[in-house]
Amino acid sequence: MVAATGNADTSVGQDELVEAVDRALNAHGRALLTGPAGAGKTEVVRAVAAAAATRRETVLRLAPEAADQWIPEASAAALLATVPGAALERLSGPQRTAIALLCREADAPRAGRDHVALRLAVLEVLRTLADRHPVLLVLDNAQWLDAESTDLLRFALRLTPPRVRVLVAECVQGGAPVGESLCGAGTPAIRVPPLGADEIAELLVRHGLPARLAGRIHQASGGNPRLALALGHSLAEAAGARDGGAHHADTLPVSGQAREVARRLLAEAPAQARRTLLLAALAARPTTALLRRAGRPDAEAELAEAERAALVRVAEDGSVEFTAGALPTALAADAGWPERSAGHAALAEAVDDPVQAVRHRALAVDTPDQWLAAEITEAAAVCRRRGQRALAAELGLLAAERTPSHLAGEELARLVTAAEDAGWAGRADLARRATRAVLARDASPASRVRARLAVIDAAGQALGALDETFACAMADAAGDPSLEAAVQLRIAWKHNLSDGDPVRSRDAAARAGALAALGGDQVAEAMALTVRARMGRILGDPGAEAILAEALALPAPEVPLGMRNAPQYLAVRHALFDDRLDDARRQLMVLLPAVQRTGSAEDVFEVLRSLTEVELRSGRCTAASSRARQALELTIEAGLSPGPAWYVAAMAEANGGSFARAAGYARRGIQASYEEHDQVFLSRSLHALGLVELATGEAAKAVATLRRVAELEAAQKVVDPSILRWHGELAEALVAADAPEEAARLLDSVRTVARGLGRTGVVAALDRARGLCLSAQGEADAAVQLLEATAQRFETLRLPLERGRTLLALARVERRRRRRAPARVALLAAAEVFERAGATPWTELAREPAAGEGGRPEAAAAALTEAETRLALLVSQGASNQEAAAKLFLSVKTVEARLTRIYQKLDVRSRAQLATALATALRATR
Repeated sequence: MVAATGNADTSVGQDELVEAVDRALNAHGRALLTGPAGAGKTEVVRAVAAAAATRRETVLRLAPEAADQWIPEASAAALLATVPGAALERLSGPQRTAIALLCREADAPRAGRDHVALRLAVLEVLRTLADRHPVLLVLDNAQWLDAESTDLLRFALRLTPPRVRVLVAECVQGGAPVGESLCGAGTPAIRVPPLGADEIAELLVRHGLPARLAGRIHQASGGNPRLALALGHSLAEAAGARDGGAHHADTLPVSGQAREVARRLLAEAPAQARRTLLLAALAARPTTALLRRAGRPDAEAELAEAERAALVRVAEDGSVEFTAGALPTALAADAGWPERSAGHAALAEAVDDPVQAVRHRALAVDTPDQWLAAEITEAAAVCRRRGQRALAAELGLLAAERTPSHLAGEELARLVTAAEDAGWAGRADLARRATRAVLARDASPASRVRARLAVIDAAGQALGALDETFACAMADAAGDPSLEAAVQLRIAWKHNLSDGDPVRSRDAAARAGALAALGGDQVAEAMALTVRARMGRILGDPGAEAILAEALALPAPEVPLGMRNAPQYLAVRHALFDDRLDDARRQLMVLLPAVQRTGSAEDVFEVLRSLTEVELRSGRCTAASSRARQALELTIEAGLSPGPAWYVAAMAEANGGSFARAAGYARRGIQASYEEHDQVFLSRSLHALGLVELATGEAAKAVATLRRVAELEAAQKVVDPSILRWHGELAEALVAADAPEEAARLLDSVRTVARGLGRTGVVAALDRARGLCLSAQGEADAAVQLLEATAQRFETLRLPLERGRTLLALARVERRRRRRAPARVALLAAAEVFERAGATPWTELAREPAAGEGGRPEAAAAALTEAETRLALLVSQGASNQEAAAKLFLSVKTVEARLTRIYQKLDVRSRAQLATALATALRATR
């Protein structure tokens, strides 16, 4: 058999594909698997073959390479060489001779061979194998079968018995497909779809690559697993070579293996089509009409060929989009300068946007030109006014490159402005490039500071790797109060985000504010006050609102460093924390169009994040999910740090989608936050995961996860419990894990702080946990009374999801004291609340059988606590004490002590009696 080479493990997201192939094989005996090179067909084939082997089927696998297509009968020989010798014993003499000649075991001229005997021999071999066991014949890379082998297999497969099933995998791009001719007309064809951004993230993590790059790599790879891994390795290597593991990667390097994979994909298009594709790659917004005007009269037909090769998508309006962002990069990189220059010159005459015309004219030449540089600078200013800051940065760099050497001052000014545009747009690659050019020139300290601050602003959440940049900026800013204020302000952000130290952040902001006032910079002063107010809220400072009011009083209509750093936005966050949700939503709907006009992706994301949170707490889960999707799409498109977007998606899914998807998003958010040293969103993603674990009955895991949140917040000196409301959830998890005393201590300490700060919604959430705690401690009447009052309080506060969760807790308590009717009433009320809010996973919990415990059968043993019922179920199902301890994250000694209490409560003396008692209790609840 000819082995396939160069296949990385790209098996992420393919369970459904494997199932689809199995269904097709079971129903039809034949299946075709298609998709572009690197899509992961080989991994699907391997999985299907492995499953067949475990069923004791005979698996014959053939995977030719590209060179084999030119060697007559090479693939047929490779296939027959793998057949067990016993299968050849029944062959007639001529048939054995034919196979021996094919496999080069005997010499004879090819023209003298008995091809009829060979065909019959192959057929007979397959029939013999099928007589003993079912056979799965797998033909991978079928596009590389030689013509003679194709004819031979086509004949044999037409006559094979039903016990011979056939799976053909091939790249159907530019050439003629062979799969249907082998398997017959009507064979089910299953196309391997591109991976989604989430699946790309999982793929990267499996291969030890940073998950935070997932969005950008998904865009560049188009979801092609092989190209994604090649890009990920190239990017990681480039980052490591540059600065030992940079926080934010530069433009994706389509080089080395990534370039080769892209070339292989592009090679499927004919040469004429590739010329048209190059023009499309050079254009900012390619359309068929533009390409025709630029000198490609057959653009439609050539693009149709490229579309069949899965390289582009052509919309009804003629707009052209590459299926993978790396393809236009590879096309441009592989083209020579004369070809690129001619392409840009043609496009300069064809485009109807003056900005793009200037850009193409600039790219068509490589010599300095004073007047062209001025035109490009004006075009960059137009982009800035449009909110297209990334394009403004690109044009600014281009203008600097076209500036003659005798205009060094103009060149430097253009570089600094380009750096600032890149910082605003979050384009770390462009910011670094411009800043390197500034630092290589005789720049003033002010210019150096402005350029370095742009690199910091482009870093997103990952400020932890920029200590040297901060230090150099501070040194250059010495003596200039306004510049020092700007640097100190960013140091304040870093102390909070990366260091998790709100005290140092507050102090740095105070220094920034004093310096800004000294320098007369009211905008910086307002932002410094905003940081102080934000940190004050975290630290439980009653004066935080007064500081925010002071910031709001300063005139700062246009905030150069982003709306997310403005006092107006912090006022929205405070309204959210205080459960003034209508106020928060109203202000956010004013801010959203404003930030969309500025062109700052991070600002738009922040507003979408807050809108998601407001909608969730208001009980509008469908609207929240829509906002979360927008935030995630924006993050991927703009290449922002993904941790915050994954956290937002996790919370939207946990309330309005799927607990399983929520856990996946939360874990990815945790991973990305670790990679970027983002302490703020690390806590948030852990909280989202803990919430899901609690809701799905994994109390021990929820305790472990939420304790990590508690540790992080303690290290960060967080006092105000209204910002991230994990306290009640940890207490609920502790109760479920049979630690009500610890839960009571936590609730008492947090309740004192929450009441002192006037956090009414937090107190109500603590009371829900307190009700469960009272129930576990045997005070059922007090628990019911408290939970009923708490549900009413949440209704008054207009927090429907919190009310629904409280009704679920009430049903659980009523069920435990065997009051089925009140439990059923509470459950029906909870289901109604959740359904009205669109809280799908919670609705399912409230409606599942074994009411009161979200459908979990352990609820049946009402005499037991939740932790005890989980242990009892495990033991009754055969788990040893050691196995149960490992699964429940307990010590063996704790398991033994808890098991003793269970035996006493149920009046049983053995594991067999325990199993019987549980089964009886389960039947009683149905």
